[in-house]
Amino acid sequence: MLFIFGFAFPVMFTLSKIIFLAWGILFIADIYSLFRSSSVLSCERSTPTMMSLGDENEIRIKISNLSLIPVQARIIDELPAQFQKRDFEITLPMQSREQKTVVYRLQPLRRGEFIFGDINVFIQNSIGLVVRRIIFSQAKNVPVFPSILQMKTMELRAFSKISTLQGIKRLRRLGHSYEFEQIKNYVARDDYRSINWKATSRKSDLMVNQYEDEKAQQIYSLIDKSRSMHMPFGGMSLLDYAINTSLVISNIALRKQDKAGLITFSDKMDTILPAERNRMQLRKILELLYKQKENQHEANFELMYTTVRNTVKGRSLLFLYTNFESQYAMERVLPILRKLNRLHLLVVVFFENTEIEEFGKQQTESIRDIYVQTIAQKYSAEKHQIIQQLRQYGIQSILTDPKELSVQTINKYLELKARGMI
Repeated sequence: MLFIFGFAFPVMFTLSKIIFLAWGILFIADIYSLFRSSSVLSCERSTPTMMSLGDENEIRIKISNLSLIPVQARIIDELPAQFQKRDFEITLPMQSREQKTVVYRLQPLRRGEFIFGDINVFIQNSIGLVVRRIIFSQAKNVPVFPSILQMKTMELRAFSKISTLQGIKRLRRLGHSYEFEQIKNYVARDDYRSINWKATSRKSDLMVNQYEDEKAQQIYSLIDKSRSMHMPFGGMSLLDYAINTSLVISNIALRKQDKAGLITFSDKMDTILPAERNRMQLRKILELLYKQKENQHEANFELMYTTVRNTVKGRSLLFLYTNFESQYAMERVLPILRKLNRLHLLVVVFFENTEIEEFGKQQTESIRDIYVQTIAQKYSAEKHQIIQQLRQYGIQSILTDPKELSVQTINKYLELKARGMI
């Protein structure tokens, strides 16, 4: 514009040339300061060896300014396509020779291989006329496994003295176990039937035998992978919640000196891992759970029952993860569940539909709302009727919010151990 006005006013033409010359010098100086060295920045991404499904996993980017001038850096990390984040960027100022660490968190909602791409860093100095793009090759494959973080957290809760404050119940052991632990001095409220008279005569003081929960019992996770487990909740499917909980309960069982096993099925049998107690068993369970895929067919409970009867030797605790959307769906498989419960201790785990539960509690404003809310309440009532019907036939059951699945399952396991029912 100054050059245009310079045709009418010669003074402005001279001023335009001076300004243009100054701008050109700044432009060249800006290019020189940014491109004179090939090593202006160093950047490195640090990711976990494996990420945990449904948990926030920490990603770190370590960036260093190797130049003698301060720069403004804009970091664009090429995240895995599963996250669908197209606008991810971080902007931060960096002084000369300064090093910074950027931390962000990702929450994967499905299992599998997640591919991180390159890191693109756009820098500019205080002049701000030129932006330089630097690409750091940081491509990396990171597998997403069932939640190891949740497994460790629940392990600490289950074996912590303050676990009652965190959702895990500690129950008094009922009945009498035959696993001898030690002989100790008698205190008030000890079972007088456990008095060791020989030790009492030697010590001239009352001594009692102390027992502990029985060990080496078989704990199986039976996972239904049919279409009824495809329902999403919080971005994850019910199958993924069941997979996370199976890993948690297997770890707790192994820590309790029990044996852990795994069976998955849909219209046909898929995975069968016999219950064992060794150092590699948890790793085998983790790798098998990682490979599980959903199936669009109906579950074949008859085939599952035949397989369990032929494979599982000895009375075991079976956690069956499935989902009954109606009472009719449960009644179809009830004869099979009753036969399975005669051979083993069966716990049927199925899920609440929290959206329908919340909808059934909302205030209504029209006749249509009343009608829809009545249907929602009827649906919720059917879930509780399923529990009552299972209890009528002596089948243990858990109806839970998917978020509380792990806590509820651990509580049921500890309860059954304390009651000596396994």
